[in-house]
Amino acid sequence: MPAIVSVSTEIPPYTIDQKDTENVVRELFKEPFQDIDRLLKIFDNGQIEKRNFVVPKEWFEQDHSFKEKNDLYIQESVNLGVEAVQTCLGNKEFLQKMLDPADIDAIFYISSSGLSTPTVDAKIMNVLPFSPNTKRIPIWGLGCAGGGAGIARAYEYCMAYPNAKVLVLCSELCSLTFQRNDVRKSNLVGTSLFADGVACALVVGDDVLKKDSLAKGALPFIKGVQSTLMPQSEDVMGWDVTNEGLQVIFSRDIPNVIKEWLKPNVEQFLEKQGIELRDIKHFVAHPGGKKVLEAYEQALDFTPEMTDIPRQVLKENGNMSSPTVLYVLKKFMESAPEDGDIGLMTTLGPGFSSELIQLKWREV
Repeated sequence: MPAIVSVSTEIPPYTIDQKDTENVVRELFKEPFQDIDRLLKIFDNGQIEKRNFVVPKEWFEQDHSFKEKNDLYIQESVNLGVEAVQTCLGNKEFLQKMLDPADIDAIFYISSSGLSTPTVDAKIMNVLPFSPNTKRIPIWGLGCAGGGAGIARAYEYCMAYPNAKVLVLCSELCSLTFQRNDVRKSNLVGTSLFADGVACALVVGDDVLKKDSLAKGALPFIKGVQSTLMPQSEDVMGWDVTNEGLQVIFSRDIPNVIKEWLKPNVEQFLEKQGIELRDIKHFVAHPGGKKVLEAYEQALDFTPEMTDIPRQVLKENGNMSSPTVLYVLKKFMESAPEDGDIGLMTTLGPGFSSELIQLKWREV
């Protein structure tokens, strides 16, 4: 079975406390929203303490064209992506030895917050010494589900090619999609949640681990995956493309959708895997927000302890869309799960869709 052997996360340069963000938003939205103080309670109630951005808070006080924002997306995604790849391939906490970019057979580049052709992975390959024959598989538009989808697609690639070493690189710079003139409540909610982040995971095929002492300790092996699309649910989450850029679609019904839809979806998946919910020890979930975490707990009958690590990532980073689940995974891997522990990775995103991945930690 393929395994995840290394994960890296990058912190963008500007860290802003949630209270500071609230003050900026109050000044920007106090005129269109007469009840602004009541609405801004979402900043206090969301269990986020700070977020990280590629731009300072003063940047949000001015209008920026779609081109300016997208140029910044490309520039910073390349800069942070290069660092994430280097850290992932040289992470001494997880790896016995450093890998060279030329060793990588394929890159899955995951993003939804900016546009680039050629895609950002090609630009990174022109900075780092990748083989020119490295396969590029850019995936756009999966939003918060993208991190799980990237791991799932890398698993399938490594099942087909057991000798493969594959990178999953997730880059989302949600701050650059902000629109000052969007006075919908969904935009206000988005400003309280979303942040910037970049993460990279190294997934390898079974033959790699058999012939090479590459990793340290018990590894999360990927035992199976499931992708699910909810029919006729395009209006739950996504983007509207406007002249000013990407305008968030963010339904207030997301927690209710999770409560009603997720459990039968998860149970169907686990039944195929031959395990039950009670067997899950590590819940590697994308923490979309406080209400999403609570919906997970209610839907799956989990105690709050099961969402401790996702909640910690949300508290320290906010919702970074696709990379967020890799931030969560990294913390689980750092906690050194025991041989035989079973995990469930789950991400939810536009479509409305889910990605489910069964993990099992095993000594190599």
